[in-house]
Amino acid sequence: MTTAMGSALRRIQLGNALSAFGNGFTVPFTFIYVSQVRGLGAGTAGAVLAMLAVAALFVLPFTGRVIDRRGPVPVAVLGTVLAASGSLGLGLSGSEPVVIAAAGALGAGMAVVQPALATMIVWCSTTATRSRAFATQFFLNNLGLGVGGLIGGLIVDTAHPSSFVRLYATEAAMFLVLGAVVARVRLPRATRLEAVPALRADGVSASAGWRLLVKDRAMVMVCVLGFVMFFACYGQFESGLSAFAVEVTRISPAMLGIALAANTAVIVLAQFVVLRLVEQRRRSRVIAAVGLVWTVAWLAAGLSGMMHGHHALAVTAIISTYALFGLGESMLSPTVSPLVADLAPDRMVGQYNAAFALVKQLALALGPAVGGLIAGAGAYGPYIVMLVVSSLAISVTALRMGRRLTPVQETPLRHSLVVARSRVPVPERVPAG
Repeated sequence: MTTAMGSALRRIQLGNALSAFGNGFTVPFTFIYVSQVRGLGAGTAGAVLAMLAVAALFVLPFTGRVIDRRGPVPVAVLGTVLAASGSLGLGLSGSEPVVIAAAGALGAGMAVVQPALATMIVWCSTTATRSRAFATQFFLNNLGLGVGGLIGGLIVDTAHPSSFVRLYATEAAMFLVLGAVVARVRLPRATRLEAVPALRADGVSASAGWRLLVKDRAMVMVCVLGFVMFFACYGQFESGLSAFAVEVTRISPAMLGIALAANTAVIVLAQFVVLRLVEQRRRSRVIAAVGLVWTVAWLAAGLSGMMHGHHALAVTAIISTYALFGLGESMLSPTVSPLVADLAPDRMVGQYNAAFALVKQLALALGPAVGGLIAGAGAYGPYIVMLVVSSLAISVTALRMGRRLTPVQETPLRHSLVVARSRVPVPERVPAG
């Protein structure tokens, strides 16, 4: 990695951490703010959360192509301005249409920023350093969210709506800081983008990007994996798993907060230890191992619901579930996003990142909906079985995907080390005497 690449990457990571810090101020409190503080009801609060996902689904199909044509910097700056306006709108508005519209702006802005930042990280890293760059981003995201959430919890007061205005104003300010930081980044590969002709070497125009992506079987399998992973883990945190923990395991809301803290703590404490363990191993096998870890997590959750006479053990089991999810997330952060980047043709990095972000948003939209419906019906046994099967499917699909990856895509760091050693000149032997 060159000095210019390292400097640009540090700026991107700093801005990303500050943005996550701002998100932490509002993410835990949006539902309560809309439904209770603004008095708009649970229905409107649900519509606001749904709009965050719907807006993302609307803009992501177009985002990747714009990134590849115009570069990620202007797209990221535009996204931060849009997100900041949405966040500030949520804090200041009190009517249902304005709150929903503000949520749409916030959701669209955040969705645009994600693949733009991912593309910038790709441009500022090499195949050998990419896993560490994405692991660092994930670490800083969780650290920022955790610290922001703790400070936000100290500021917030449901009896004083002005305290929520301060939260959303802080989030808006952090988005603008991210935009200012990103705008000053000088990407090392910017000139390379301008030098790439509109036609690929095989004569296929850039407008055919989506068709090329769909024909990339390895990328399709990564997208399938992404959907199942986000559906079976992230999509359940705020719906089915929380409901299961409270209604079946019968833990208190305060203990549920400790379980969520355990998830964040594992990510923050274990990320770089895990990185050293996985970065020289086959990516497909690391992802398959995540499926097994999450299978154990869901089995632990199921067991916690059967220990009614042993409450302490039940609480320990459900906290272990959240901690195991954190371990799996730490294994995925240096694996999946770098793999998406390494699969992408040079001209289509933005489109590949946006496609994966779109799949992620679909899973995050469907996951809570399905989890909420099953929780509402009280069918917790089938719920656990469904997610155990989903976790095992991650392992099976990952191993099948591995057959379609090249050695460089599977173990880029090991390959780069082998290449580097092969280039070291071997000194000639001088004959004795």
